[in-house]
Amino acid sequence: MRAPLSVAVLGGVLLAHHSTAQIPPGGAGASIARQGDAALDRLRGAIVKAKKRDARPGPLPQLSPQGLAQATRALQHRMRSQAMETRGRAALDAGRLDLARQREAMSKRLGQALGLDAPDVTTLARATMPPTKTLWVPVLFVSSSMPTTTLRTYAAQVAKAKGVMAFRGMPGGLAKVAPMAKLSAEILRVDPGCEGPACTMRDVQVIVDPIVFRQHGVARVPALAMVPGDPTQAYCERDEESPRGAHVVYGDAALTGLLDEIARLGGREEVRDAQARLVSR
Repeated sequence: MRAPLSVAVLGGVLLAHHSTAQIPPGGAGASIARQGDAALDRLRGAIVKAKKRDARPGPLPQLSPQGLAQATRALQHRMRSQAMETRGRAALDAGRLDLARQREAMSKRLGQALGLDAPDVTTLARATMPPTKTLWVPVLFVSSSMPTTTLRTYAAQVAKAKGVMAFRGMPGGLAKVAPMAKLSAEILRVDPGCEGPACTMRDVQVIVDPIVFRQHGVARVPALAMVPGDPTQAYCERDEESPRGAHVVYGDAALTGLLDEIARLGGREEVRDAQARLVSR
């Protein structure tokens, strides 16, 4: 049906072109030419539509109700392998168990790395720890009201005994750090005439700790106590129950004399290491 129509239209187009060539422009000739061009456009459109219609896939075959029911019964009654299902179920369970173990181990490692969890106490308990010896640290209670020369003399002795110099507060109040820093530099500087950051300082820790004064009931200075543990821990991080010395001695005497007095009061074991350091240097 489409081939004769195409030939007929094509013939009309050829006739129109032939007529256009024979008839001069204007009048009926121009009208025929326009009709020929319109017919050619319609032909082109018909060819494009035919190509699109031929390229479009056709509808899928439809199963009959009987065929659909037969396919459903075949799926429901497919052959099952009990061994395959057992192996698949076992593999699934093993995978889930392994994933849970890896997740738990990774969570524990992450917690320990971030400090959120404690380390493995069982492993730590297996390690054999040597017996620890109690260390007593000489704490010399002083004040900024004492003469600088006296404080410098004590600093030299405390450095030999590996002790600590404790102040109740800072000159000018806790809000002013500069005066305390200046006083500490004057006390610890080996050469009193040296100025600047290049000066050699004595190896003595200076602390400002009102709690250690209150714990030992120190009301006047200088005073000395042998404190077990680390007396340099910040007072804001400990309480009144932190370790304290058993004896406190007073007097403007040399550090050796104060240590001898503690030994006389029953603290011979406490002052033994400090006395040995003073004698060996």
